[in-house]
Amino acid sequence: MIYNLRIPIKILLLFTLFLNACVSNKKISYFQDIQSVQSARLDTVSNFQKPLIQPDDILSVSIFTLNANTAAVVNQAANLPTLGGGQNTALNAQSTSGFLVDENGEIELTAIGKIKVAGLTTTQARELIREKASKEYKSPNVQVRFANFIVTVLGEVNNPAAYTLPKEKVSILDAIGLAGDLTIYGKRDNILIVRDIDGQKQYARLDLNSSKIFNSPFFYLKQNDVIYVEPNKAKTSANNAASVQTIGVITSIVTVLILILTNI
Repeated sequence: MIYNLRIPIKILLLFTLFLNACVSNKKISYFQDIQSVQSARLDTVSNFQKPLIQPDDILSVSIFTLNANTAAVVNQAANLPTLGGGQNTALNAQSTSGFLVDENGEIELTAIGKIKVAGLTTTQARELIREKASKEYKSPNVQVRFANFIVTVLGEVNNPAAYTLPKEKVSILDAIGLAGDLTIYGKRDNILIVRDIDGQKQYARLDLNSSKIFNSPFFYLKQNDVIYVEPNKAKTSANNAASVQTIGVITSIVTVLILILTNI
């Protein structure tokens, strides 16, 4: 009778291993439905909208004129404290050269004066500054970009930090990539994004397991967005030493019993 149980027990063990492998893969893999999605649907990715300038942003403004000395005077800016981080670095306070957008949404440029830029994109701000600068300088060339475009990635990622990015078109995948991807304990189907718009907090939950993430208005990030990756149940269990020890003892006992039954 015991001899006849050997094959069913072995089959049960193999089935359990296979089931665990499937479950683990299902929880870890990104965009699991991508094979069933037609290419036409992937073309419906949400349109990127350039971020708008807000109070407390720091802008890098460069004005180039035919007179190099004049340009040097115009481009003078204070070193302003900001937060910056990067891969394999701790979060540190850094000094950023730029023009601070004040509470009225204005920046002040030497020899040009105050210019209201809040609510504009960097492209619109560049055209406005060029128009103002043209009254003082001949054919000025203007460049405007964010000097403190920061996104913060927290939780179950390999390198949590605040990241200062050199461009405006940044997706949640870019940010997670900078943070070294999620750990094995990261909950991939419930990523939290916190966004601050004119002092009001907005929240969104994104599922990295689904290709629907590409259609979310939160797929592309805004300056000062915070991404939080929750720990999954496996992390909770791993942190509970008593539970881990209990599971280990039970597993050992079951293994011994199975070996005894299969070798009788």
